[in-house]
Amino acid sequence: MEIKREVIDPESLRVRGLNSRQLLRGGEVEGPNPSSRLEGSDFERHVEESVLTTTLDKAVAWARSNSFFPATFGLACCAIEMMSIVAARVDVARFGFEAFRASPRQADLLILSGRVSIKMAPIVRRIYDQMLEPKWAISMGACCSSMGVFNNYALVPADKFMPIDVHVPGCPPRPEALMHGVLKLRKMVQEDPDMGWRERYDARGTEEVLAPLGEGSAAVNVAAGDSAGDTAGA
Repeated sequence: MEIKREVIDPESLRVRGLNSRQLLRGGEVEGPNPSSRLEGSDFERHVEESVLTTTLDKAVAWARSNSFFPATFGLACCAIEMMSIVAARVDVARFGFEAFRASPRQADLLILSGRVSIKMAPIVRRIYDQMLEPKWAISMGACCSSMGVFNNYALVPADKFMPIDVHVPGCPPRPEALMHGVLKLRKMVQEDPDMGWRERYDARGTEEVLAPLGEGSAAVNVAAGDSAGDTAGA
């Protein structure tokens, strides 16, 4: 972004104001002078500077993406980082997301900030089901996404029991990382998501495709041993 400082001519601001008043009056100013109509190139320039056209769907998506209402809900240590995004350093209010709601019926964004146990998963799902439609969810931190350092029988990844729109990695992720995830979600809601790495690097068609089940061995990534029972490399 380039910032340019220049002196604004007060007369130019006055001319713009007069043009706007002329347009509201139907193309004429006070007085009978017909030469004072706003037409031709002046009218076209005024329309280019003042009129913005869009579709209803894009306008609704823009409004939704700039007014998320996150639920006031924290699970574990990542919740401390989530609380920090409303402070002065990140200042989530710049994007219209600072209104954390204490009721799921007034929230449309659920930030899962911490590890989810098997006992807690039904409660989290119930909160998500009670939220407003349309609604979104962010999985914050490694524990919620892949069980992280607590990879044991008691925990469950969030995307196993509810839909997740954005995963924010880290243990714990910094408030700036969560803000980056929220901005990614905003672009998704506006139907303008960032390109993935395959699109950026023109890597489509380089995916590794496994053979369907029933065609050859299922253990395609394990080297087969010889007849003597040698399993080196398996």
